[in-house]
Amino acid sequence: MHFDLEMIHRLPKTDLHCHLDGSLRVATLLELGLADGVPLPAETEEALTVALRPPKGSDLVAYLRLFDLTLAVMQTEEALERIAFELAEDAAKENVWYLEVRFAPILHQRKGLSLGAIVEAVLRGLRRAEGRWRIRSGVIVCGIRHIGPEVSLELAELAIQYKTQGVVAFDLAGAEKDYPAKHHREAFYRVLNNNINSTVHAGEAFGARSIHQAIHYCGAHRIGHGTLLWEDPDLLEYVNDHRIPLEMCLTSNIQTGAAETYETHPFGTYFRKGLRVTINTDNRLMSDTTVSRELQLACDAFHLDVADLRKVLINGIKAAFLPHADKKAMLKRAITAWDEIFLEAFPDTYQPYRTFL
Repeated sequence: MHFDLEMIHRLPKTDLHCHLDGSLRVATLLELGLADGVPLPAETEEALTVALRPPKGSDLVAYLRLFDLTLAVMQTEEALERIAFELAEDAAKENVWYLEVRFAPILHQRKGLSLGAIVEAVLRGLRRAEGRWRIRSGVIVCGIRHIGPEVSLELAELAIQYKTQGVVAFDLAGAEKDYPAKHHREAFYRVLNNNINSTVHAGEAFGARSIHQAIHYCGAHRIGHGTLLWEDPDLLEYVNDHRIPLEMCLTSNIQTGAAETYETHPFGTYFRKGLRVTINTDNRLMSDTTVSRELQLACDAFHLDVADLRKVLINGIKAAFLPHADKKAMLKRAITAWDEIFLEAFPDTYQPYRTFL
């Protein structure tokens, strides 16, 4: 079954793994780069789009180097607010009902901004988008593996400070190899003891041991990527039994070498085993993608039918870092919308579902 992209575009969706510094509009990057005197590898939108694609055969470290370009233009409150607004606007225009935006405030201090000013600028942009579009959003503050545990602890305190103002979770991002998550466990101890959600980038470039540390040392409620979970079947069953969601990002995983092709990506295996897998963009700019596009790729690569697609969409809402009552209300509204769209698209075969299963 092939799903039309326009139909998927209309479906209510979530994007739970989306990096602010990887999701700028190309036109905005060009404009800000020119205004700030930042040298860019191309002077047109088309050429810059190509220049920001990681070369074939890249790994995670090479992929992360592309962020040097975007971070260079994200060092003022005005730029941060604008980029956050535009990201939420772009998501809303493809019917993303809930968006979680993650970034590391420590990377936006080149011009002397305080950590608080950085978070507040992003929150202002997101709230402005919420006032104009049908979208809800939250911020995930990221620690960076290679910068050091003491900085992660400082950023954990920042997440605690803004817990009631739009920050919904704490994350650990960056290169996995040689920078184990367990070194940052004090930061996670702080956020968990202040009743804040946590997620950890793991299993993208260093295997199932990285996922094990994220869960058992850092108490992660979700796993960012989790691509290589298959390496440890026992841990896979634990993740499944405890309904720990995987924030899967197909295109970026292929770009970083975590998977070779869409068809061989382990998403299909995890989905068939019943894991709570979700589909996300990771970096809309570098991957030139949207949630709608990623969902279509998943449907085509893994031969998903309507019930399967609906289940993936449900997983996204169930895995969201939202209060339970809010998730339940959003899920009810989404089910009504999904049923209407699927009945229109498949009038002879689709049967509306009356449960949340």
